Amino acid sequence: MGAELSGVAGALAACRDGDPMTAARLAGRSGTRLGAELAHYLGRVGAGSVYDQPAAFTAFIRGGGNVRLYERLSEELATMYDELRPAAVLDLGCGDGLAVSPALSRTRFRPSRIDLVEPSATLLSAVEVPGAHRFAATAQEFLAANGSTWNLAQSTFALQSIPPDDRADVLRALCPRTGRLLLAEFDVPAEPADQAGRLRSLAERYERGLAEYTDQASFVAQGFLLPVLLGVVTGESRTNWEHPATDWAGQLTAAGFTEVTITPLSDYWWSPAVLLTARGSQSG
Repeated sequence: MGAELSGVAGALAACRDGDPMTAARLAGRSGTRLGAELAHYLGRVGAGSVYDQPAAFTAFIRGGGNVRLYERLSEELATMYDELRPAAVLDLGCGDGLAVSPALSRTRFRPSRIDLVEPSATLLSAVEVPGAHRFAATAQEFLAANGSTWNLAQSTFALQSIPPDDRADVLRALCPRTGRLLLAEFDVPAEPADQAGRLRSLAERYERGLAEYTDQASFVAQGFLLPVLLGVVTGESRTNWEHPATDWAGQLTAAGFTEVTITPLSDYWWSPAVLLTARGSQSG
């Protein structure tokens, strides 16, 4: 039960066990910023899904360690555009364009067709890529309804938001329709058998992440970090399914991609970020 652990880890255990009153009490007594935010979150009525508050996601992704992370990512994407010179590019889960827009501004080569796919219409409308084709849809919906092919497809910290079985379908559908795939994700540790240790690790890492935000820390915690964290812990309204980098590579291989490589991208409070590249079966 939650009481077997103290502080935020104990509160997370209580949330997992369906005891929000104990969770709020343990979180409030933890003496940490994350604990205080968790106690407040648990006391709210109708806190809602992370996708109900795109402004909180925007504040999160444009602050803290994400600033350096996305600088590195955009540099790598720009380099790949110049090397591969893709005529048609697909970005699955582009968000508000924080990766693709700076990359296109840095590259010497600009694709003639850019397709942007993002389920949040609010985030999609904020992408600054003139002339791009925009699709407010999930990856599954888009690939089922659109028969195009691409020289290069990319997804930056987005496929983690698709349940593994559905993601396998997406990758299988994408492989014959793209020449190359660029996938940015986090190399998270495999889930340990020691669940108490897992909860302590989650609490410690989220505390580090929250500390990177100052004036907007509460906004980011309430609107993004805590919904994601509790989804992982309880399985309810879950929005993230992450894996070790080698597991991501295995999923790509199982979907038919070849020449899969894993390159370190950037250190990060949550887990190191990596860039996976793979060859699809679309020629040209």
